Amino acid sequence: MPEIVSQYIELHVEDGTTMRAWFALPENGTPKAGLMVFQEAFGVNSHIRDVTERFAKLGYAALAPELYHRIAPGFEGRYDDIASALPIAKQTTTPGLQSDVRASHRFLLGRFGDRIACVGYCMGGRVSFLANAIVPLKAAISYYGAATGDMLALAGKSSAPMLFFWGGQDQHIGSEQRQQVSEGMQASPKPWLEVTFSDAEHGFFCDQRSSYNPRAAQLSWSLSLSFLDQYLSQ
Repeated sequence: MPEIVSQYIELHVEDGTTMRAWFALPENGTPKAGLMVFQEAFGVNSHIRDVTERFAKLGYAALAPELYHRIAPGFEGRYDDIASALPIAKQTTTPGLQSDVRASHRFLLGRFGDRIACVGYCMGGRVSFLANAIVPLKAAISYYGAATGDMLALAGKSSAPMLFFWGGQDQHIGSEQRQQVSEGMQASPKPWLEVTFSDAEHGFFCDQRSSYNPRAAQLSWSLSLSFLDQYLSQ
């Protein structure tokens, strides 16, 4: 795999705030596409930085914005301490997330052109859904991130094909919520698909969680890469 460079950078957001982001890209050559990587409720922690770098090693200019920059800048939660992360996650607002998405997209667009996609995990899966409705993308991927209410109503504005991953044993996002997403996505003008791993729990992709499911994680990774290749080539 090619060598990469990775570092924190600062982005200027339209509401006047400054947002730190972890940015990784191949050291040599032109990245094949820009990719926004949206965090879990635990912030841009070591796992999200690692995932961002995995994509960079495959040729992407990958950017993981700190979506807590207004509330708890630099926050890195522990997976055994959800009580510390949830109150911060609940303070995020849709307008704030929209501004953060646009700032991230603008950064990639100005440097790498319009071949931009996104992927998000848990809370970031919901942000990935939001991003697909407010900025032009080529592809969007959501891992176990349930969009509900007003956000789900944005499905009709989807700019790109979307891939959803669910855990069949997820105790946080049950079958009823998954069904709501399926029904809402009927309004999408773009193709979309869902993959449910019947034996997986919430957070199955994260190798730092007790719910990590290696087989589901590996297969979802392969499917994600194929999905990105398919739609970024168009």
